[in-house]
Amino acid sequence: MARIMAIDYGSKRVGIAVTDVLQIIASGLTTVHSKDLIHFLEDYLKKEDVECIVVGEPKTLSNQASDSARYIEPFVTHLTRKFPKIKIARYDERFTSTLAHQTMLMSGVNKKKRADKETVDMISATIILQDYLKSIQH
Repeated sequence: MARIMAIDYGSKRVGIAVTDVLQIIASGLTTVHSKDLIHFLEDYLKKEDVECIVVGEPKTLSNQASDSARYIEPFVTHLTRKFPKIKIARYDERFTSTLAHQTMLMSGVNKKKRADKETVDMISATIILQDYLKSIQH
């Protein structure tokens, strides 16, 4: 089997998470600057087999595309063209940042580390990936 990757895309930073090769466990991989993302993906995909990239889809409470969707749509289009052999899936990312903060708080992460937006983005990507895995297993 190949890995599944999740991306929590932001205009400045991108959180990235991946599964193990058996697609059982989602783990935070890294956070990269959005301008460096395609280069990072090119390097990563040369070393690792990834069958699907899940991109967080920001929505409002009323299930409409949020303001940040305007940054993500062109990215998803570019991603699809750049890596045509890899499935690109979208997954609702509502509340992932809140859940990431709660996860860090419950894990005893200190206040300084909880304020680190890179850590929040990576944990958010992990939550997106965990939720996506649950959705395809049912």
